[in-house]
Amino acid sequence: MIWETVRLALRSVRRNALRSFLTLLGIVIGVAAVIAMLTIGSGTTEKVKADISQLGSNLLIVRAGRPAAPGSGPQQTIRQLGDKEVAALTAHLEGVRAVSPASQKQVRVVFGTESLTSSITGTDNAYLDARDWKVASGRPFSESEVRGGVNVCLIGETLRQQFFGAGDPDGAAIRVGRVSCKVIGRLEPKGYSGFGQDQDNVVLMPLQAFQRRIAGNRDIDNIYVAADDVTPTSVVQTRIEDIMRDVRRVTADREDDFSVRDMTQIADAMASATATMTGMLGAVAGVSLLVGGIGIMNIMLVSVTERTREIGIRLAIGAHEKHILIQFLVEATVLSLLGGLIGIAIGLTLAGVASLALSIPFAPSLAVVLLAVGFSALIGMVFGFFPALRGARLDPIEALRHE
Repeated sequence: MIWETVRLALRSVRRNALRSFLTLLGIVIGVAAVIAMLTIGSGTTEKVKADISQLGSNLLIVRAGRPAAPGSGPQQTIRQLGDKEVAALTAHLEGVRAVSPASQKQVRVVFGTESLTSSITGTDNAYLDARDWKVASGRPFSESEVRGGVNVCLIGETLRQQFFGAGDPDGAAIRVGRVSCKVIGRLEPKGYSGFGQDQDNVVLMPLQAFQRRIAGNRDIDNIYVAADDVTPTSVVQTRIEDIMRDVRRVTADREDDFSVRDMTQIADAMASATATMTGMLGAVAGVSLLVGGIGIMNIMLVSVTERTREIGIRLAIGAHEKHILIQFLVEATVLSLLGGLIGIAIGLTLAGVASLALSIPFAPSLAVVLLAVGFSALIGMVFGFFPALRGARLDPIEALRHE
């Protein structure tokens, strides 16, 4: 019987095709908007996580000075990081796979007639491990080159393309600032970060060579610490803070004169904020589903009025109220489901186009699609119930007299 009822519902939809289309348009727009918003939001969240993970997995960054609080006055003189902090963390910090000092400076890099302003980073081989960065060709620094501060360097993909095209840069001499530097390797591409920074426009040098010939001082800007896969970054952060306070002789009554940033927590916070915003946009888009439901109720009331005589004949020849109720409920549900299915197709198409335009992952969710289908059916049943009940309770005699 249910299939016969569905067949009658589809025939009724086809008989009034234009009216049916205009009725389900609200459901189509609502479902499409919700699907598109949630899919784009999921893709944005995935991109945020991927961008943060490019900095390195389980990464913590130690910096001198505390982050400036909003509304605070001028920051006091910053006590820079040095070799003793690096040595203490390397010797005493447990639960980590890499500890690496690094200093950065923007410098003009020249090769032949070409030049490019790049980020020059002085560091050691542990930096590659901490940042999950591999050498695509050539080799990393040797221990003697790190200890002796030899003028050798690794370059990023942007510099390789700018200076050498598709060629091999190994063994070439480039000028970094006023210093000649031999290229011993090329880093694998990392692309742009979530903050719009070209991570491949970089030159890595041994830290001592950078300090003597580029920076002109012994300061260290950052200490990169990569936690192992067993120890939580929150535990490692606490250990870092204890060691740093001890080395820098920060007494219990004073605040830290350094900061430790947990990139895992930052990634989670950004992903959570993106997910919250996506949920809000999805809820706003879902309001149009309510509008679509009201449209279905309106058209079903019209349908009951138009078919009053038909209802009277069915009741007169033995049909029960429940049969009339089920017929109109099924019609409303079928109408709503058709709108939901069309809306899902349009929503996924819009999300796919937006993903290509915004360069974010296309991340459709089966749960969201199933929820949209279920919600569409629920809208049809809820808003179709009152018109169906009104039709089922018609007096057969009065219905037969209706013109």
